[in-house]
Amino acid sequence: MIPHQVPRVLRLGPARLTAGLDHCRRLDLPAHRTLHGVPVPRDVQDLIARVDEVDLRGRGGAAFPFGRKLRAVAEAAAARESVVLVNGAEGEPASSKDKMLLVRTPHLVLDGAVLAAEALHAREVVIATVAGEVAEASVSAAVAERRAANVSGAAESRIAIRVVGLRERFISGEGGALVRGVNGEEPVPPGRKRRAAASGVDGLPTLLSNTETFAQLALLAELGTERYAEVGTSKEPGTVLLTVSGGAAAGAVVETPSGTPLAAVLDLCDADVGEGVLVGGYHGAWLTPDAARSAVVSREGMKQAGGGLGAGIIVPIGSSTCPVGEAARVASYLAAQSAGQCGPCRLGLPDVARALCALAEGTGSIDAVRRCVRAVERRGACFHPDGTAKFVLSALDAFETDIALHLEHGSCGRPVRGVLPLPEPDPEPEYRLEVDWTRCQGHGLCAHLLPEFVDLDDYGFPSFRTMPGWMAKEARRAVDMCPALALRLVQTTGEEPRPAASPLRLVRGGVFRRPPSLRGLTRLEPPASRGQHARPAPAEPRSSRRSGRRDGGFGAGGERPVTTGPEPAEPSPAPRPPLHLAPAPHLAPVPQPAPVPQPDPGRHLAPAPQAPYSPGLPRTGHPGPDLPPAGHLAPGPDPGRGSFPASAGDAFPHLAPASDFSWFGGPMG
Repeated sequence: MIPHQVPRVLRLGPARLTAGLDHCRRLDLPAHRTLHGVPVPRDVQDLIARVDEVDLRGRGGAAFPFGRKLRAVAEAAAARESVVLVNGAEGEPASSKDKMLLVRTPHLVLDGAVLAAEALHAREVVIATVAGEVAEASVSAAVAERRAANVSGAAESRIAIRVVGLRERFISGEGGALVRGVNGEEPVPPGRKRRAAASGVDGLPTLLSNTETFAQLALLAELGTERYAEVGTSKEPGTVLLTVSGGAAAGAVVETPSGTPLAAVLDLCDADVGEGVLVGGYHGAWLTPDAARSAVVSREGMKQAGGGLGAGIIVPIGSSTCPVGEAARVASYLAAQSAGQCGPCRLGLPDVARALCALAEGTGSIDAVRRCVRAVERRGACFHPDGTAKFVLSALDAFETDIALHLEHGSCGRPVRGVLPLPEPDPEPEYRLEVDWTRCQGHGLCAHLLPEFVDLDDYGFPSFRTMPGWMAKEARRAVDMCPALALRLVQTTGEEPRPAASPLRLVRGGVFRRPPSLRGLTRLEPPASRGQHARPAPAEPRSSRRSGRRDGGFGAGGERPVTTGPEPAEPSPAPRPPLHLAPAPHLAPVPQPAPVPQPDPGRHLAPAPQAPYSPGLPRTGHPGPDLPPAGHLAPGPDPGRGSFPASAGDAFPHLAPASDFSWFGGPMG
């Protein structure tokens, strides 16, 4: 595989991670083996000793000691399997170093991961990267190259290697989110912290680290501790990869030894510092121009300058763009990229972004921004709110002069040119809530669950605003919890609004009304009980039998099972003799009244003669022939059925005599 476009690479000092990339776009397996050789398998204790000697730290931003991770997984996996997980899903829009390694020298990363997996006797190596990108295709091709080499008789490792593509999001590179994504769950940080070394991929002890960390491990095994420490500082030996972008005319991935002045890196990339330099990424901090010129590329040097090395991100702001507007633009992006599963992310970060945008427009205040930031600090389910707060607070300090111009004149006079890199916005769906006003009772629960997007009027009834796709989960929760079932969620993007998927609404809307087609099954009527005639099933139109549709029933339409086999002959009702009405003087009372039967076609009652109208009694009855005095019924023969009471007084002795009920059934005028 030869990629068409690859990240640009520059260097200060010797080439290690970027060796061989001056003359080719990508190192395939033969070129990589010629340059770096075949790694020698190491015992886990030997590997831990080498890592601890050079104090190899994670290069993903947290700088956690890699030796401690390796030791923890080795202890947890003493009696069971383990997994090695390579975090290639950076998530940081301003970082390109991991992408460069996976695209241009993927076998160096695989060497380090396989070396750790063999030392731990791991089950497999998992490479997690952004789905659909060149990096995913490159590392997949590298895995295929190794399999082909094994078929040809080469001495490549037999450790299973799996590539997993994840959706690109800012939070997808967080360790817990990455493990969840690899396990097939939603890649968001878990609410309860759990170390991957104890339970990671498939619940197994997992060695999780950054792409560059595994590449550094492969170099350490190849060079040895002494040669590895020939460059860099005594506390931080080796080289480091930096991603320089923003106001740099020659943005690139730069490999430089630790301890190099930051000014040298900026000069190499022809960078315009402008109002400041962002170090450590969008969870990092802004350095003033003076602090940036005196800073040193190392963890300790960046800390002394007021920032952090983090994932090696260097972004000079330049002098042609509005720094406050750029910071507000990034803050809005970070607010939209949250998982939305805790209050500080769902409510606090949008407040921070709005306050900073108002400040950029000259209508806000610094105190309002700081108030919003204090509401999210140290309160989130993950580090995302704290990292965003750090970015915003450092912008307030670094751009103090520009903020004063915005507050006084409404602008600093420079446009927002989009210097800070952000991913191309995907056309994500937007949603809105719709209400059935015939059901809404003004409970206000929807406004309590979605205060950012629901307003209540003076009477407690809601009005709604369009909400982004990442709030759809909370909106569905509001729909399902509405006491009056008066809400539904509608997608507003696209050619026409359409309801979003919700099981409760789909049932109400009729999507689940049609029963499944069961071939060869026939509808059977319940057998007739003893002494009773079987009641025929109501006739259905032939067209409805073919289509399975029938009007009426529950909701918007009822269903009855569709028969695909032969229809059984419907039994015809047996003829019944009609009732005979006679003025029987007296019949013995029935001890217990029999249940009143349903009216049958063959049985009818003639109305009683007309009686005078009594106020307060209903006017009922039908015209018919004259009958003897009402109240006495003589039933005709009807086998299997009980007899009617002779009179209403017999059946209901607590009522008045039958003569008082002469109005029942007679025409009342």
